[in-house]
Amino acid sequence: MPELDDIALLKQFAENDSEPAFAGIVSRHLNLVYSTAFRATGDAHAAQEISQAVFIILARKAKSLGAKTVLGGWLHRTARLTAANYLRGEIRRQKREQETFMQSTLNETADETWLQIAPVLDDAISKLGAKDRDAIVLRFFENKSLGEVGAALGASEDAAKMRVNRALEKLRKFFAKRGVTFSAAAIAVAVSANSVQAAPVGLAKTISAVAIAKGAAAGGSTLALVKGALKIMAWTKAKMAVVVGVGILLAAGTTTVTVKEIQRHNDDTWDTGRIDSRILDKTPRIVKIIPSKFPNQGGWARSNYRILGIGDTAEMVVDAAYGTRDTRTIFSTKLPHGKYDFISNLPSNSFEALKQEISKQFGVVGRAETIETNVLLLEVKQPNASGLKPTITHDRSSSSGGLSGEYQFVNEPVFTVANFVEDSFGIPVIDQTGLKGNFDVDLKWDGQNDPQHENLKRAIADQLGLELVPTNMPIEMLVVQKAK
Repeated sequence: MPELDDIALLKQFAENDSEPAFAGIVSRHLNLVYSTAFRATGDAHAAQEISQAVFIILARKAKSLGAKTVLGGWLHRTARLTAANYLRGEIRRQKREQETFMQSTLNETADETWLQIAPVLDDAISKLGAKDRDAIVLRFFENKSLGEVGAALGASEDAAKMRVNRALEKLRKFFAKRGVTFSAAAIAVAVSANSVQAAPVGLAKTISAVAIAKGAAAGGSTLALVKGALKIMAWTKAKMAVVVGVGILLAAGTTTVTVKEIQRHNDDTWDTGRIDSRILDKTPRIVKIIPSKFPNQGGWARSNYRILGIGDTAEMVVDAAYGTRDTRTIFSTKLPHGKYDFISNLPSNSFEALKQEISKQFGVVGRAETIETNVLLLEVKQPNASGLKPTITHDRSSSSGGLSGEYQFVNEPVFTVANFVEDSFGIPVIDQTGLKGNFDVDLKWDGQNDPQHENLKRAIADQLGLELVPTNMPIEMLVVQKAK
């Protein structure tokens, strides 16, 4: 009798509360979930607790998973989300000790390629599209043949082979950007040989018993993990629904308005090389992007939802139009080289008009998408630090510096620090200090030889009483792709 596939087993459990069916799923996928959790935490006990939480989540969501779900891919993603939730609660534990333990465990059996890619493998896989991610999990985590991969994805064997190869190339590029340079073939061999390790004996039986009851007998810490992970999953789904809805409204509602409002002129009074918002009040209503006459300058000026820029890259023009920081923009296609001057000076819908001009000239559009990614959390380490002074005089807000080891701001909220750190580190920073009101800051550090920003990080901790906690969580990003 042929072995039932994952979805058939899941259906049996969902419809009949079949304990053997769910136990079969746990037995089939536990090693994958456990290994993913262990790579994220470096802690065997944590990996067991996370694994239990993941299968409780699966039991609770069994009825809602569709027939086309690739269960291995779904479990891998859920394990990462749950591990990230665990780490947020345990982030102040001895992270270096965990990393040392993880490294020593890997050193026992692994080759050099695996040692270098293992710490960032799951992060890399999470950056792939759903089908690419499923293809990698099926092929290398579950050791499926290309024919089996194709069948699971609803494609031919040849199509599966092409997808796997493309996904491997994307992983290779991801690793290369982090200084880990191996061929796609070497990555494939290392992942296939090392990505899944055996879970502790007896864990499958324990997990099956607890998960089948949907966590009724689970411990408090495990249930907290389940609750946190489910919250993140629901939040991500709701956020995507909102993004899609807004995108549809914008697509339906802005074109007519902006076409009616744009009046094209041969007016060059705005293109003076000066970055001055007063120009926006004097210039006729125009929307333009032109090759820059002032490529050595650079910057924007805004006034009443209108904008102009001088000497900026195409990527910066996109960021200006969509109102995003470059650390939260993903370019999935190449933009033209060179520098540009631009203006969008309509009485309303100026930014929508600029987006349309970008689509016309650069051939790209942006869409908001919630993506799980690496971030830094800005948190309070030492309350009432001397360098973070509540504003008393309420002078006009201002900020300056940041390039040579000195940064000041006056009468600004704490998220100004988060924005400064985000620009400096090139990674999204989330303000979780909870500090209200405005502050004055005069931050100094040795910026002459600080390529990894360690001096800046210490100065923020010592002078401002704030710390930067690395984690992984879903945040809204702008994905820029070819216009259709």
